[in-house]
Amino acid sequence: MPATVVIGAQWGDEGKGKITDLLAAKSDVVVRFQGGNNAGHTIVRDDEEYKLHLIPSGILYPEKTCVIGNGVVVDPHILFGEIDALRSRGLPVENLRVSGNAHLIMPWHLLLDGAWEKQLGRLQIGTTRRGIGPCYTDKYARLGIRVQDLLDDDILRRKVRAALEEKNWLLHNRFDIGILDPDQVADEYLGYRARIEPYICDASLLVNVALDDGKEVLFEGAQGTLLDVDFGTYPFVTSSNPIAGGACIGVGVGPTRIDHVVGVAKAYTTRVGEGPFPTELFDADGDALCEAGHEFGTTTGRKRRCGWLDLVALRYAVRVSGVTHLALTKLDVLAGHDTIKVCTRYRSNGDDGGEGGTFDEFPLRQTDFHHAEPLYEELPGWTEDIRGCEEWADLPQAARDYVQFIVEFTRTRIKFIAVGPGRDETIILPRSIGRGGGV
Repeated sequence: MPATVVIGAQWGDEGKGKITDLLAAKSDVVVRFQGGNNAGHTIVRDDEEYKLHLIPSGILYPEKTCVIGNGVVVDPHILFGEIDALRSRGLPVENLRVSGNAHLIMPWHLLLDGAWEKQLGRLQIGTTRRGIGPCYTDKYARLGIRVQDLLDDDILRRKVRAALEEKNWLLHNRFDIGILDPDQVADEYLGYRARIEPYICDASLLVNVALDDGKEVLFEGAQGTLLDVDFGTYPFVTSSNPIAGGACIGVGVGPTRIDHVVGVAKAYTTRVGEGPFPTELFDADGDALCEAGHEFGTTTGRKRRCGWLDLVALRYAVRVSGVTHLALTKLDVLAGHDTIKVCTRYRSNGDDGGEGGTFDEFPLRQTDFHHAEPLYEELPGWTEDIRGCEEWADLPQAARDYVQFIVEFTRTRIKFIAVGPGRDETIILPRSIGRGGGV
């Protein structure tokens, strides 16, 4: 696996941290390529839980080089907090690197994120209010502050002044928050130079040299496909591209360098925040999934919305990222259900100008998806506790049939099946199931 991308194949929170942790064991370099501290990866190892928001999951391996790519937006306070937390637990971070081209979350981004969301009222997107969206906005408006700017006093001060000419007007006149002093902001951020300078690198050069040397590189995505700013359930999306193609842009490697794409999906579906969710459950089944799956966000602590597996959306995720292998997580959570539903089609009545009708594929028009009604197939459930299963053959027949149904519907392969939260509670198939693969 010279170059492998790990992406979320749903609305995030699929368990990417665990799969990344497994793959990082055989990698030399682990790179985070997009998003910010609005994402969170939880890793359980040796009964200890680690929650990471910016630093790549490979940091738990001191011998691996871990890189924060240029596609990530970095809040220095969060970055330093994570570094200090890891050190306090005896984990070194000298192997961490940060792209000099990564953009910095500034104080005005945090203020504007909350102000914009509050102004939307009932139309709120459900942002984490951590400044991610406004930071990306400034990046593409060419008003952004980059990590490398901390190395040059004059450039940083000029960029801060230029940005605050606009932002202070918004803060004061539009939102009645007040204004920020550009010199105070510049002084604060220049004070971070000594701490961050040892980590700054040319991430594109570092990663490409590693690939040229035959090293194995793992690209770690945040959030999920259905939160992609272009291909997700717009406007209820994040501000970056969590799909596999985002790895090329967010690190600086060509698409020909990617060998494998691992799409991580839960055995059911969850979502945090606002936006459409066709298979969402509001009954005892939904409550059972939430309780058994401990469905609370790593970053926000918000209760996740839960529903049956949406195979139409999953097949869409496989398509837009070119997924070569699936990793199915939390299969153990489904134990105890007599029957398990899976969504294989949508039906929409065409309200608000939508096309309406029945959809076998993910609808083009957002209106059709927003009004989509799931059409289900029912599969037999199982009652056995599968957390002790170590091989494919150990799983109950109904569980194997469920996995096989997913593989056939999405027309892909499956390599990993998580049967519990622990690192060792994962069945790694010797040969992938699907597309002619056996066991």
